[in-house]
Amino acid sequence: MKEFNILLLPGDGIGPEVTAQAELVLQHIAEIHKFNLRLKHGLIGGAAIDEHNDPCPQETLAVAEESDGILLGAVGGPKWDGLPLNERPEKGLLRIRSELGFFANYRPAKVYASLANASPLRSELTKDVDILILRELTGGLYFGEPRGRDTSADAVEDTFAYNTLRYSRKEIERLVTLAFTAAKQRDNRLCSVDKANVLETSVLWREVVNELAKDHPEVTVSHLYVDNAAMQLVRAPASFDVIVTENLFGDILSDLAAQLVGSIGILPSASLRKDSKGLYEPVHGSAPDIAGKNQANPLAAILSAAMMLRYSLQLDEAADHIEAAVTKTLDSGIRSADLLDQDGDSNKQPIGCKELAEAVINNL
Repeated sequence: MKEFNILLLPGDGIGPEVTAQAELVLQHIAEIHKFNLRLKHGLIGGAAIDEHNDPCPQETLAVAEESDGILLGAVGGPKWDGLPLNERPEKGLLRIRSELGFFANYRPAKVYASLANASPLRSELTKDVDILILRELTGGLYFGEPRGRDTSADAVEDTFAYNTLRYSRKEIERLVTLAFTAAKQRDNRLCSVDKANVLETSVLWREVVNELAKDHPEVTVSHLYVDNAAMQLVRAPASFDVIVTENLFGDILSDLAAQLVGSIGILPSASLRKDSKGLYEPVHGSAPDIAGKNQANPLAAILSAAMMLRYSLQLDEAADHIEAAVTKTLDSGIRSADLLDQDGDSNKQPIGCKELAEAVINNL
Protein backbone atom coordinates (compact mmCIF):
# COMPACT_ATOMS: atom_id res chain seq x y z
CA MET A 1 0.00 0.00 0.00
CA LYS A 2 1.37 3.40 -0.97
CA GLU A 3 2.22 5.77 1.88
CA PHE A 4 2.71 9.53 1.82
CA ASN A 5 3.92 12.14 4.30
CA ILE A 6 1.64 15.18 4.40
CA LEU A 7 2.25 18.39 6.36
CA LEU A 8 -0.80 20.38 7.43
CA LEU A 9 -0.23 24.08 8.17
CA PRO A 10 -3.60 25.44 9.39
CA GLY A 11 -2.30 28.97 10.01
CA ASP A 12 -4.61 31.77 11.10
CA GLY A 13 -8.24 32.92 11.01
CA ILE A 14 -10.45 30.38 9.28
CA GLY A 15 -7.37 28.41 8.22
CA PRO A 16 -7.64 25.83 11.04
CA GLU A 17 -11.37 25.30 10.36
CA VAL A 18 -11.11 24.66 6.62
CA THR A 19 -7.90 22.63 6.97
CA ALA A 20 -9.57 20.36 9.54
CA GLN A 21 -12.38 19.61 7.09
CA ALA A 22 -9.96 18.97 4.23
CA GLU A 23 -8.09 16.59 6.53
CA LEU A 24 -11.29 14.60 7.10
CA VAL A 25 -11.86 14.35 3.36
CA LEU A 26 -8.28 13.17 2.85
CA GLN A 27 -8.71 10.49 5.48
CA HIS A 28 -11.88 9.22 3.82
CA ILE A 29 -10.44 9.24 0.30
CA ALA A 30 -7.33 7.40 1.52
CA GLU A 31 -9.52 4.66 2.97
CA ILE A 32 -11.59 4.39 -0.22
CA HIS A 33 -8.60 4.30 -2.58
CA LYS A 34 -6.35 2.21 -0.33
CA PHE A 35 -3.34 4.41 0.42
CA ASN A 36 -1.89 5.62 3.71
CA LEU A 37 -1.32 9.21 4.78
CA ARG A 38 1.06 10.18 7.55
CA LEU A 39 -0.32 13.53 8.65
CA LYS A 40 1.76 16.04 10.61
CA HIS A 41 0.72 19.48 11.81
CA GLY A 42 2.96 22.56 11.85
CA LEU A 43 2.92 26.31 12.48
CA ILE A 44 3.09 29.18 10.03
CA GLY A 45 1.98 32.81 9.93
CA GLY A 46 0.56 34.51 13.01
CA ALA A 47 0.24 31.21 14.88
CA ALA A 48 3.99 30.70 14.46
CA ILE A 49 4.73 34.28 15.54
CA ASP A 50 2.76 33.75 18.75
CA GLU A 51 4.58 30.50 19.49
CA HIS A 52 8.09 31.10 18.12
CA ASN A 53 8.25 34.83 17.29
CA ASP A 54 8.90 33.74 13.69
CA PRO A 55 6.28 33.54 10.89
CA CYS A 56 8.04 30.51 9.37
CA PRO A 57 10.18 28.62 11.92
CA GLN A 58 13.06 26.46 10.77
CA GLU A 59 11.25 23.41 12.14
CA THR A 60 8.35 24.04 9.77
CA LEU A 61 10.72 24.34 6.82
CA ALA A 62 12.53 21.12 7.78
CA VAL A 63 9.32 19.09 8.02
CA ALA A 64 8.01 20.65 4.82
CA GLU A 65 11.13 19.60 2.92
CA GLU A 66 10.64 16.00 4.07
CA SER A 67 6.93 15.92 3.13
CA ASP A 68 5.39 14.66 -0.10
CA GLY A 69 2.79 17.42 -0.01
CA ILE A 70 1.89 20.46 2.10
CA LEU A 71 -1.63 21.73 2.72
CA LEU A 72 -1.92 25.27 4.12
CA GLY A 73 -5.01 27.06 5.45
CA ALA A 74 -4.44 30.83 5.56
CA VAL A 75 -2.13 33.39 7.17
CA GLY A 76 -2.59 36.86 8.58
CA GLY A 77 -5.05 38.95 10.54
CA PRO A 78 -5.44 42.31 12.28
CA LYS A 79 -3.76 40.97 15.41
CA TRP A 80 -0.38 41.24 13.66
CA ASP A 81 -0.97 44.31 11.46
CA GLY A 82 1.21 46.50 13.67
CA LEU A 83 4.36 44.47 12.96
CA PRO A 84 6.98 45.61 10.41
CA LEU A 85 6.36 44.23 6.91
CA ASN A 86 9.22 41.74 7.11
CA GLU A 87 7.89 40.27 10.37
CA ARG A 88 4.20 39.85 9.51
CA PRO A 89 2.45 36.48 9.00
CA GLU A 90 2.46 36.89 5.21
CA LYS A 91 6.26 36.84 5.29
CA GLY A 92 6.06 33.24 6.45
CA LEU A 93 4.17 32.24 3.32
CA LEU A 94 6.62 34.08 1.08
CA ARG A 95 9.53 32.42 2.87
CA ILE A 96 8.30 28.84 2.56
CA ARG A 97 7.57 29.39 -1.14
CA SER A 98 11.00 30.89 -1.72
CA GLU A 99 13.18 28.59 0.39
CA LEU A 100 11.56 25.40 -0.90
CA GLY A 101 11.63 26.64 -4.47
CA PHE A 102 7.90 26.64 -5.21
CA PHE A 103 8.12 28.85 -8.27
CA ALA A 104 4.97 27.89 -10.22
CA ASN A 105 1.54 28.85 -8.91
CA TYR A 106 -1.43 27.04 -10.48
CA ARG A 107 -4.74 28.87 -10.04
CA PRO A 108 -7.77 27.23 -11.71
CA ALA A 109 -11.00 29.20 -12.13
CA LYS A 110 -13.88 27.00 -13.19
CA VAL A 111 -17.53 28.06 -13.30
CA TYR A 112 -19.78 25.28 -11.98
CA ALA A 113 -23.04 25.03 -13.88
CA SER A 114 -25.04 25.02 -10.65
CA LEU A 115 -23.37 28.31 -9.61
CA ALA A 116 -23.90 30.18 -12.88
CA ASN A 117 -26.12 32.72 -11.15
CA ALA A 118 -23.57 33.32 -8.41
CA SER A 119 -21.15 35.05 -10.77
CA PRO A 120 -21.38 38.86 -10.97
CA LEU A 121 -21.24 38.45 -14.76
CA ARG A 122 -24.17 37.34 -16.90
CA SER A 123 -24.45 33.57 -17.20
CA GLU A 124 -24.00 33.66 -20.98
CA LEU A 125 -20.53 35.17 -20.43
CA THR A 126 -19.41 32.64 -17.83
CA LYS A 127 -20.76 29.54 -19.54
CA ASP A 128 -17.96 27.00 -20.09
CA VAL A 129 -15.37 29.16 -18.31
CA ASP A 130 -12.48 26.90 -17.27
CA ILE A 131 -9.25 28.87 -16.91
CA LEU A 132 -5.86 27.88 -15.52
CA ILE A 133 -3.51 30.71 -14.55
CA LEU A 134 0.18 29.93 -14.07
CA ARG A 135 1.82 32.67 -12.03
CA GLU A 136 5.56 32.97 -11.40
CA LEU A 137 5.92 32.93 -7.64
CA THR A 138 9.47 33.57 -6.44
CA GLY A 139 10.66 36.53 -8.53
CA GLY A 140 9.61 39.97 -9.64
CA LEU A 141 8.77 42.93 -7.43
CA TYR A 142 7.96 40.80 -4.38
CA PHE A 143 11.52 39.51 -4.11
CA GLY A 144 13.67 41.92 -6.12
CA GLU A 145 16.59 43.68 -4.47
CA PRO A 146 17.35 46.42 -3.64
CA ARG A 147 14.14 47.48 -1.96
CA GLY A 148 13.37 49.80 0.89
CA ARG A 149 12.24 53.18 2.11
CA ASP A 150 14.39 56.26 2.48
CA THR A 151 13.49 58.54 5.37
CA SER A 152 16.67 60.61 5.54
CA ALA A 153 15.28 63.57 3.63
CA ASP A 154 14.98 66.87 5.48
CA ALA A 155 11.39 67.34 4.31
CA VAL A 156 8.69 64.70 4.68
CA GLU A 157 7.53 65.28 1.11
CA ASP A 158 10.99 64.26 -0.14
CA THR A 159 10.94 60.75 1.36
CA PHE A 160 10.57 57.87 -1.06
CA ALA A 161 10.28 54.07 -1.27
CA TYR A 162 11.53 51.71 -3.97
CA ASN A 163 11.24 48.13 -5.24
CA THR A 164 13.15 46.29 -7.94
CA LEU A 165 11.50 44.32 -10.76
CA ARG A 166 13.95 41.69 -11.99
CA TYR A 167 13.60 38.46 -13.97
CA SER A 168 16.22 36.15 -15.43
CA ARG A 169 15.79 34.08 -18.56
CA LYS A 170 16.04 30.91 -16.48
CA GLU A 171 13.19 32.00 -14.18
CA ILE A 172 10.96 32.72 -17.14
CA GLU A 173 11.86 29.55 -19.06
CA ARG A 174 11.08 27.15 -16.23
CA LEU A 175 7.59 28.57 -15.70
CA VAL A 176 6.70 28.95 -19.37
CA THR A 177 7.81 25.36 -20.04
CA LEU A 178 5.27 24.17 -17.46
CA ALA A 179 2.64 26.41 -19.05
CA PHE A 180 3.12 24.76 -22.44
CA THR A 181 2.80 21.35 -20.79
CA ALA A 182 -0.43 22.42 -19.09
CA ALA A 183 -1.82 23.82 -22.35
CA LYS A 184 -1.18 20.52 -24.14
CA GLN A 185 -3.11 18.70 -21.42
CA ARG A 186 -6.08 21.01 -21.96
CA ASP A 187 -7.14 22.87 -25.12
CA ASN A 188 -3.74 23.74 -26.64
CA ARG A 189 -4.18 27.48 -26.09
CA LEU A 190 -1.71 29.62 -24.16
CA CYS A 191 -1.99 33.35 -23.49
CA SER A 192 1.12 35.08 -22.16
CA VAL A 193 0.43 38.30 -20.25
CA ASP A 194 3.05 41.03 -19.92
CA LYS A 195 3.61 44.79 -20.26
CA ALA A 196 6.19 44.68 -23.04
CA ASN A 197 5.32 48.18 -24.25
CA VAL A 198 6.72 49.62 -21.01
CA LEU A 199 8.88 47.12 -19.10
CA GLU A 200 12.21 45.61 -20.14
CA THR A 201 11.46 42.52 -18.05
CA SER A 202 8.31 42.01 -20.13
CA VAL A 203 10.28 42.35 -23.36
CA LEU A 204 12.51 39.50 -22.20
CA TRP A 205 9.44 37.55 -21.05
CA ARG A 206 7.82 37.80 -24.50
CA GLU A 207 11.07 36.82 -26.23
CA VAL A 208 11.36 33.65 -24.13
CA VAL A 209 7.72 32.68 -24.75
CA ASN A 210 8.16 33.05 -28.52
CA GLU A 211 11.38 31.04 -28.48
CA LEU A 212 9.82 28.17 -26.54
CA ALA A 213 6.72 28.25 -28.74
CA LYS A 214 8.84 26.87 -31.61
CA ASP A 215 9.17 23.62 -29.63
CA HIS A 216 5.40 23.35 -29.16
CA PRO A 217 3.81 24.00 -32.57
CA GLU A 218 0.54 22.34 -31.54
CA VAL A 219 -0.09 25.11 -28.96
CA THR A 220 -1.66 28.36 -30.18
CA VAL A 221 0.17 31.23 -28.44
CA SER A 222 -1.15 34.74 -27.93
CA HIS A 223 0.16 37.78 -26.07
CA LEU A 224 -1.80 40.42 -24.16
CA TYR A 225 -0.74 43.45 -22.17
CA VAL A 226 -1.89 43.03 -18.60
CA ASP A 227 -4.40 45.89 -18.71
CA ASN A 228 -6.05 44.41 -21.81
CA ALA A 229 -5.97 40.94 -20.26
CA ALA A 230 -7.92 42.23 -17.25
CA MET A 231 -10.50 43.76 -19.58
CA GLN A 232 -10.85 40.58 -21.65
CA LEU A 233 -11.28 38.43 -18.54
CA VAL A 234 -14.40 40.45 -17.80
CA ARG A 235 -15.58 40.88 -21.41
CA ALA A 236 -14.96 37.35 -22.74
CA PRO A 237 -13.63 35.02 -20.02
CA ALA A 238 -14.45 31.84 -21.97
CA SER A 239 -11.89 32.86 -24.61
CA PHE A 240 -9.05 31.92 -22.23
CA ASP A 241 -7.64 28.47 -21.53
CA VAL A 242 -4.16 28.72 -19.95
CA ILE A 243 -2.68 32.08 -18.92
CA VAL A 244 0.98 32.44 -17.96
CA THR A 245 2.36 35.59 -16.38
CA GLU A 246 4.77 37.08 -13.85
CA ASN A 247 4.31 37.39 -10.09
CA LEU A 248 2.53 40.72 -9.62
CA PHE A 249 0.35 40.45 -12.72
CA GLY A 250 -0.59 36.89 -11.78
CA ASP A 251 -1.52 37.92 -8.27
CA ILE A 252 -3.97 40.51 -9.60
CA LEU A 253 -5.41 38.57 -12.54
CA SER A 254 -5.98 35.37 -10.57
CA ASP A 255 -8.07 37.26 -8.02
CA LEU A 256 -10.03 38.85 -10.85
CA ALA A 257 -10.62 35.41 -12.39
CA ALA A 258 -11.69 34.14 -8.99
CA GLN A 259 -14.67 36.45 -9.03
CA LEU A 260 -15.92 34.93 -12.28
CA VAL A 261 -16.92 31.76 -10.43
CA GLY A 262 -19.06 33.54 -7.83
CA SER A 263 -16.95 33.18 -4.72
CA ILE A 264 -13.30 33.05 -3.80
CA GLY A 265 -14.34 30.42 -1.25
CA ILE A 266 -14.34 27.59 -3.81
CA LEU A 267 -11.00 28.24 -5.50
CA PRO A 268 -7.94 26.08 -4.80
CA SER A 269 -4.32 26.66 -5.75
CA ALA A 270 -1.03 24.81 -6.02
CA SER A 271 2.55 26.08 -5.82
CA LEU A 272 4.96 23.58 -7.37
CA ARG A 273 8.59 23.02 -8.18
CA LYS A 274 10.22 20.72 -10.76
CA ASP A 275 10.16 17.57 -8.60
CA SER A 276 6.34 17.86 -8.22
CA LYS A 277 6.53 18.66 -4.53
CA GLY A 278 3.99 21.34 -3.80
CA LEU A 279 2.33 23.70 -1.37
CA TYR A 280 -1.47 23.68 -1.69
CA GLU A 281 -3.77 26.33 -0.28
CA PRO A 282 -7.21 27.86 -0.80
CA VAL A 283 -7.17 31.22 -2.55
CA HIS A 284 -9.24 32.93 0.12
CA GLY A 285 -7.57 34.73 3.01
CA SER A 286 -7.85 34.22 6.75
CA ALA A 287 -11.25 36.00 7.01
CA PRO A 288 -10.84 36.87 10.72
CA ASP A 289 -14.35 38.33 10.88
CA ILE A 290 -15.91 34.85 10.59
CA ALA A 291 -13.15 32.80 12.23
CA GLY A 292 -14.43 30.32 14.80
CA LYS A 293 -18.07 30.75 13.77
CA ASN A 294 -18.42 27.66 11.54
CA GLN A 295 -19.29 29.96 8.62
CA ALA A 296 -16.24 29.42 6.40
CA ASN A 297 -16.49 27.63 3.07
CA PRO A 298 -14.21 24.54 3.17
CA LEU A 299 -14.52 23.70 -0.53
CA ALA A 300 -11.40 25.61 -1.61
CA ALA A 301 -9.33 23.74 0.98
CA ILE A 302 -10.91 20.43 -0.04
CA LEU A 303 -10.23 21.11 -3.72
CA SER A 304 -6.66 22.14 -2.83
CA ALA A 305 -6.27 18.73 -1.22
CA ALA A 306 -7.52 17.17 -4.46
CA MET A 307 -4.89 19.14 -6.38
CA MET A 308 -2.26 17.78 -4.00
CA LEU A 309 -3.36 14.23 -4.76
CA ARG A 310 -3.16 14.93 -8.49
CA TYR A 311 0.05 16.93 -8.86
CA SER A 312 2.29 15.74 -6.01
CA LEU A 313 1.05 12.23 -5.23
CA GLN A 314 0.01 11.22 -8.77
CA LEU A 315 -3.33 9.92 -7.49
CA ASP A 316 -5.50 11.19 -10.34
CA GLU A 317 -8.41 8.83 -9.68
CA ALA A 318 -8.67 9.92 -6.04
CA ALA A 319 -8.47 13.58 -7.07
CA ASP A 320 -11.22 13.07 -9.67
CA HIS A 321 -13.32 11.40 -6.97
CA ILE A 322 -13.10 14.41 -4.64
CA GLU A 323 -13.81 16.90 -7.42
CA ALA A 324 -16.86 14.89 -8.52
CA ALA A 325 -18.14 14.82 -4.93
CA VAL A 326 -17.80 18.61 -4.71
CA THR A 327 -19.68 19.05 -7.98
CA LYS A 328 -22.45 16.71 -6.80
CA THR A 329 -22.71 18.62 -3.53
CA LEU A 330 -23.10 21.95 -5.31
CA ASP A 331 -25.54 20.44 -7.82
CA SER A 332 -27.73 19.34 -4.90
CA GLY A 333 -28.28 23.01 -3.98
CA ILE A 334 -26.30 23.00 -0.74
CA ARG A 335 -24.71 26.39 -0.15
CA SER A 336 -22.37 28.03 2.33
CA ALA A 337 -23.05 31.65 3.27
CA ASP A 338 -20.58 33.13 0.77
CA LEU A 339 -22.28 31.33 -2.13
CA LEU A 340 -25.79 32.09 -0.92
CA ASP A 341 -25.08 35.82 -0.77
CA GLN A 342 -24.87 35.98 -4.57
CA ASP A 343 -27.10 33.07 -5.51
CA GLY A 344 -30.27 35.13 -5.50
CA ASP A 345 -32.53 32.53 -3.82
CA SER A 346 -33.89 33.94 -0.58
CA ASN A 347 -35.56 30.62 0.27
CA LYS A 348 -32.26 28.80 0.76
CA GLN A 349 -30.50 28.57 4.09
CA PRO A 350 -26.70 28.40 4.32
CA ILE A 351 -24.99 25.50 6.05
CA GLY A 352 -21.84 25.63 8.13
CA CYS A 353 -18.25 24.69 7.40
CA LYS A 354 -18.45 21.29 9.09
CA GLU A 355 -21.81 20.46 7.57
CA LEU A 356 -20.67 21.31 4.04
CA ALA A 357 -17.63 19.07 4.41
CA GLU A 358 -19.87 16.28 5.72
CA ALA A 359 -22.00 16.62 2.59
CA VAL A 360 -18.93 16.22 0.41
CA ILE A 361 -17.84 13.17 2.38
CA ASN A 362 -21.32 11.64 2.00
CA ASN A 363 -21.06 12.19 -1.75
CA LEU A 364 -17.74 10.36 -1.92
